[in-house]
Amino acid sequence: MTETTVLIAENTRTSTAARIGWAIFIAATLYVCYFSHLGAIGFVGPDEPRYAWIARDMAETGDWVTPRLYGKPWFEKPPLFYWSAALCFKLFGVSEAAARLPSVVSALLATLAMAWLALRLYGAETARWLLLLLPTTVGMIGFSHAAATDMPFSAMLTIAMVCAAVVLGLTRNKNTPILPRTPWLALLLFGFFLGLAVLAKGPAAIILCGGAVFFWALFTKRWRDAFRLLHPAAMASFCLTALPWYILCARRNPDFFRIFIIEHNFKRYLTPEFQHIQPFWFYFPVLLVMLLPWTAVMLWAAIEGGFRIAESKKISPPTLFLLSWPGFVVLFFSLSHSKLPGYILPSITAICLIVTHACISMVSAYQRSFRFVVITAGVILFFLFSLVRVATPHISRASEKFGVMAGLIMALMGAANIFLGIFYPSPAATELRKFLAASGVIPILLGVSLADDLLSSYFRWDPSGRSLSEEIRRSGIPSQELLVRAMGRGQRYSLSFYLHNEVTDWEAEHPREGYLLSGGKYCGGMIGLDLTCVEIPFNLEKTGFFLYRIERRSAGMLPDGRQPH
Repeated sequence: MTETTVLIAENTRTSTAARIGWAIFIAATLYVCYFSHLGAIGFVGPDEPRYAWIARDMAETGDWVTPRLYGKPWFEKPPLFYWSAALCFKLFGVSEAAARLPSVVSALLATLAMAWLALRLYGAETARWLLLLLPTTVGMIGFSHAAATDMPFSAMLTIAMVCAAVVLGLTRNKNTPILPRTPWLALLLFGFFLGLAVLAKGPAAIILCGGAVFFWALFTKRWRDAFRLLHPAAMASFCLTALPWYILCARRNPDFFRIFIIEHNFKRYLTPEFQHIQPFWFYFPVLLVMLLPWTAVMLWAAIEGGFRIAESKKISPPTLFLLSWPGFVVLFFSLSHSKLPGYILPSITAICLIVTHACISMVSAYQRSFRFVVITAGVILFFLFSLVRVATPHISRASEKFGVMAGLIMALMGAANIFLGIFYPSPAATELRKFLAASGVIPILLGVSLADDLLSSYFRWDPSGRSLSEEIRRSGIPSQELLVRAMGRGQRYSLSFYLHNEVTDWEAEHPREGYLLSGGKYCGGMIGLDLTCVEIPFNLEKTGFFLYRIERRSAGMLPDGRQPH
């Protein structure tokens, strides 16, 4: 009896220590992948600086209904991201990190919701591994660090789908009461988070959720369960969440529905007007990149899982739900005339759960093929290290440092796959072997810490407007008098944000006095005979731009502003 008691006590201590170890490891993974390096680079691309401007405008003016860009109504997206970023600006000050914090929190909430669903459907082992694999994917890391609407939309839709799974009865287990009860909390939360998704990006949330549930009901013949999502409690919760802003905004802005619904939803989907034209198969390579470094695991799960389903000729309702969800998302946007990578972000969470469950349930039976695929993928990634080193000197703007950093990150991804392939445990493996397999995440965490150096080494100059704005302020140039020429759209929006003033494009047909920021050295040939340009000392190595003062030419003055001898 004494020896038995001692063994039980030791196992309890080991189990407690293992749980604490896993909790620390998971918390570190979530922090590094989601919360680190939020302000390392300035706002890049056309979306980040515009959305940040609108959020700052809301915080400054107190108008939380009408989104405004440069003082004019802007109805490209609903306000959820603007609201959350404006709140972060008020709490933490205006910065890149504060603007990106809503995407970070959204990614964290989506990850925790999927871990809860994994726990209810497949057990603690699947939930634990999902908390390691999902945050370390390229898609989740990249979009969680963007001040944009993609991650908030994806997260709200993900949580709504998790609540839908509860309403559909997919999370019932042996501890669930035999007599079904109305899941009031799940219904209310389903309507609430679906409403938030509609506030994040628009009515596409309803289509994506409804399409996924429709195909699930079609395959399972459980139409009665599917119609439970139309319960009055869910409908009321949805309407109270989503409709007030739409009604208020439409009453204040008569053009709202035409611009937002017709132009930015129907036209964006049905016509190529917005120039985001891609082939039908565009999202297949996008998925492969988004799921890095675990792409090989996904392909293995798809192939082996497909064979397993073909042999058994049946799929469980939860698995069908998880397949219908990303399947409809990818299909819906593949049919669109406007395609961007962020559109299919809502599919990543469900795919990762499917892959994680496949690894847990099928590795014992297909261990040899699993190790072969994953280790081979790791070796290929190591091979790409040398390929990147050879190719980068021929890539425009790429430097020697970029080749080293890109190759190193490829090698770290390869190391993660090799660790996972060698040590991935069977369900009966010891805790030590499980920790060794989980250590395959560590190279990814190191890779995340190097990503900032990778980006900075790729660009010869700062692609955002942050460095430019610092030099302009240092030179004492009034932002109201600044004109820009040969500057990309995204950098111009970014510069406007940092200067807190919309910068004006240089009009060759109507040259005027002011300060010209130009990507080219030659100024005299484009200013007209009555104007002259004087070059102002500017940090070309840091900014990549030249700065000129454009002024009226006095009598006898040369085009470059000098007086004749």
